[in-house]
Amino acid sequence: MTAAAADALLQDGLSCQVDSDLAPQFQVGNLVRAKVTHPKTYTRLPRYVRGKVGTIMKDHGVYVFPDTVGQRLSTKPQHVYSVRFAAQELWGPEVPSRDALYLDLFDDHLEAL
Repeated sequence: MTAAAADALLQDGLSCQVDSDLAPQFQVGNLVRAKVTHPKTYTRLPRYVRGKVGTIMKDHGVYVFPDTVGQRLSTKPQHVYSVRFAAQELWGPEVPSRDALYLDLFDDHLEAL
């Protein structure tokens, strides 16, 4: 990569979004559970949400899957969703009931309820 190409990349960014007609596995409003998994390799699924229930709030579209790309495997395109987790679901009844955490998670990180 040339210095000019690197500068252009830093200025414009790099999109990992994929132009695809891949059907989403989940719809806005669906309840989902973050999968309980313990991979020996990289994952974008935080431990503190594994096994926790959330709600699909938005479908961002199809992107390459960083869990496989980081291992130099397939791009494995899939939908990315904004998932709302109630703070009490994650950290217990001591936290305010109106608080929530929104995470962007991939199809492979979620399971239907």
